[in-house]
Amino acid sequence: MNAQAERAGLHRGMGFSDARAFCRDLQSRPADVRSDQRFLHSLARWSERYCPWVGLDGDDGLVLNIAGSAHLFGGESAMLGDMRHRLARTGLSARLGVADTRGAAWAFAHFSAGQTGARLRDLPVAALRLEAKTCTALQRVGLRHVSDVMALPRASVARRFGQDVLMRLDQALGDIPEEISPLQEAPRYAAQMSFPDPIGTGDDIMAAAERLLAQVCMRLKTQEMGARILQLTLRRVDQKSQQVELRLAAPLRDAKRILPLFQRGVDAVDPGFGIDQIQLQATRVEPLEIQQIDHTGSKVATKLDDLITRIGVRVGLDNVQRFLPADSHIPERSFLTASAAHSRASGAWVHLRTRPIRLFGPDPIAAQGTRPPQTFRWRRMFLTTARATGPERIAPEWWFSDDNWRSGVRDYWRVETRQGRRLWLFYTPQNPGWFVHGEFA
Repeated sequence: MNAQAERAGLHRGMGFSDARAFCRDLQSRPADVRSDQRFLHSLARWSERYCPWVGLDGDDGLVLNIAGSAHLFGGESAMLGDMRHRLARTGLSARLGVADTRGAAWAFAHFSAGQTGARLRDLPVAALRLEAKTCTALQRVGLRHVSDVMALPRASVARRFGQDVLMRLDQALGDIPEEISPLQEAPRYAAQMSFPDPIGTGDDIMAAAERLLAQVCMRLKTQEMGARILQLTLRRVDQKSQQVELRLAAPLRDAKRILPLFQRGVDAVDPGFGIDQIQLQATRVEPLEIQQIDHTGSKVATKLDDLITRIGVRVGLDNVQRFLPADSHIPERSFLTASAAHSRASGAWVHLRTRPIRLFGPDPIAAQGTRPPQTFRWRRMFLTTARATGPERIAPEWWFSDDNWRSGVRDYWRVETRQGRRLWLFYTPQNPGWFVHGEFA
């Protein structure tokens, strides 16, 4: 919830119908838990600018161990002020709290509302990170603040409310240590090799790349990941570096398939007076689960991916595209153009009648009547109709605005000319005219 929702009287766990009673124009949408977690992890990486020990606290919080790093920012208050300023500048509102223990810092962040000089004793019992039913039970007997719990005999509290209350109290006071589990660093898929004597031939570079590639692919296999972009960095003896980047059409971790794809880039390397260090790193990876291999497995997709990669090395991987079917009876909208490296052939081309492979403007021609003309001129060619098949009426899709279809329905004809051209013509009854829209192979 944001601050506006809290001011309206909403609280966490409230039913939607109850919330609508407080806020009549309340809107709801499904929660994107994965995106929230990705954002929280990104925020945790950003928080490492304050200290190296950052962990997650529930689904919407972070916990930092700033012991030994607060003085670098002018003290704890200055550090919190810098955090609040930077987060507010990006449009985020955060509750911040600092204390000697993790439990007390959580309590100050959630219940002190930024008040300076706040004490743990004065906070409500919910500040001890207790379950809702435990807080309700404590409040029913008049224990509303942490100081009320601290004043009771420990044996009585444990016997009536359980050991969790004492454990949370001791954690907040520092009597029981509570560790912070930092986030694990993302695995780095890289390998490096140094040479006592510089190398300079393409065969030596490829041999070194083969050994490095085997190490990187082994790490990828362990994490069930596949490389999409590999970068080979070659450091010369004059301290200058050259890079060979390989973009793959599909995530791979097969060293035998990847190695030949480096050959073209390695041949263009200028070794100078020699290369003394080579580093290989997978700069972009994607999940690649282990697949069951059987005797019916086809290698067509594998060969196609390798071909797309080889062509992409020459002309750029994004320039290799494929056509995908789209759900539309309009010829111009019946297909999509997508990058072949970032899409997979899916769906099927279903048409009751044959469609041309090539589509034009469409190009207007001078003709009259509702049937295809016997002779007409198109693109400086005089053509004679030998056979015409049709018509096929196609109506525009009214929910899309397209200037080319504002004239209304179209009557399409398949026209075979004596000159060998097989054209796709259409006639517009509302605004009489003939046009050439495509050509059959």
